[in-house]
Amino acid sequence: MSKSENLEADYVVVGAGAVGMAIADTLLHESECSVIVLDERAKPGGHWNDAYPFVRLHGPSANYGVNSRHLGKDKIEAEGLNRGLYELATGSEICTYFDEVMRHELLPTGRLRYLPMHLYSSDGKAVSLISGETKEVRARKKLVDATIAETQVPSRTPPTFSVAPEVRCIAPNELANLKQAPDSFVVIGAGKTAIDSVIWLLETGADPNRIRWIRPRDAWLLNRRSVQPTYEFFGDTYGWLAANMEAAAHAHSADEIFLHLERAGVMCRIDPSVMPTMYRCAIVSEYELEQLRRVTDVIRMGRVGSISPGQVKLDQGNLSVDEDTVFVNCSADGIPRKAAQPIFQPGRIIPQYVRMCSPTFSGALVAKVELLFDRDDEKNALTKPTPIPDVPFDWIEIELNQAANRFAWEQHEALRDWLSRSRLDQFTMMALRAVSESDEPKLKLLEHYRGAIRPAVENLVKLIGTAQSG
Repeated sequence: MSKSENLEADYVVVGAGAVGMAIADTLLHESECSVIVLDERAKPGGHWNDAYPFVRLHGPSANYGVNSRHLGKDKIEAEGLNRGLYELATGSEICTYFDEVMRHELLPTGRLRYLPMHLYSSDGKAVSLISGETKEVRARKKLVDATIAETQVPSRTPPTFSVAPEVRCIAPNELANLKQAPDSFVVIGAGKTAIDSVIWLLETGADPNRIRWIRPRDAWLLNRRSVQPTYEFFGDTYGWLAANMEAAAHAHSADEIFLHLERAGVMCRIDPSVMPTMYRCAIVSEYELEQLRRVTDVIRMGRVGSISPGQVKLDQGNLSVDEDTVFVNCSADGIPRKAAQPIFQPGRIIPQYVRMCSPTFSGALVAKVELLFDRDDEKNALTKPTPIPDVPFDWIEIELNQAANRFAWEQHEALRDWLSRSRLDQFTMMALRAVSESDEPKLKLLEHYRGAIRPAVENLVKLIGTAQSG
């Protein structure tokens, strides 16, 4: 028979993934509040616990994690497809990192109660998946629903299409467990998981002629050189930001913006002859791009409807395949796109991105805003949600919301000070260093970037208005 226990804290954080951990870390280290963190998994780290064994961050490790503890060793990789750029943490490194954050940063505060293997219900109950014990969990200040940011991964997300029992359709996790080489591989999906799977197959020795790639949509990809976190890469990073504003100031469409960014070396696409219709924040190096282009058998016939022996049914026709084919299902949606809502609500915090594709920075900043300000309307004015992008046009709304947020943050001294110290906001630190050192070339680039923001915002507002009126 299950027992019942009543627990109470200032904040209850539901979800111990990257966002929930970033929020709990800031709450505990920058105030004296108490926090309960609960999660259905046995360890913190969210979807990283379920990811495929060859997964890595697609952005530098230094830009990820919680504020109080560094991820990685700030090393520039000397070999491999990321050579010349800052290290990318592996999935196992990230899981270990979040476990260490929990054990060595959060629990030692004495103000955290951590409940792994617990399901939370909307009526305030947490049920242990081990003992069946039920706990009444109450937040004196706010409930933080970090599950809205939960990433969908193939290993926990069934295919949206039907698969005949005789067909081998696997999640990327199972690639490393193959016992015999198949006649061919068919990779299904166009996002980061599919990119990772194709690169892993090639790097592990697969013949590119034995790989077929079903890409319902082609994607714009960000050049990883643009998001390097140190002063050494100032020209690349602020060159990216300046190129964004230049493109935004003069373009007449989202496609023009991305073509401008491609010419600037910021954005890229696998097939230069195909205009991408997708943008999901995936990041690649130039060497990874070269690898991806080795797979030339690309199927652009829409989404998969069903797979039977020797045949795939797609939106726009049928595809014949070898019967001894392994299908690699990479079609899980990643971070589901949901309608934006106010982050701060009565008794609740609903974390969402406040900077493009920056989950842990966004979580940490949301927590800091919660601590600094009293009224929800004040907090929401500082944290306009930026959408999870899907199509290139989403970039326009994202940049507008980011610009509004940046301007709002700069009006508050305490928030400016926090940004200047936050290890998750390396861009601000880089700019401050250029100013403190009177580094003339970098100051000119910084001035160019800042001078382009106003005309960029004005033009983006016009583009949004044109789209809405059309």
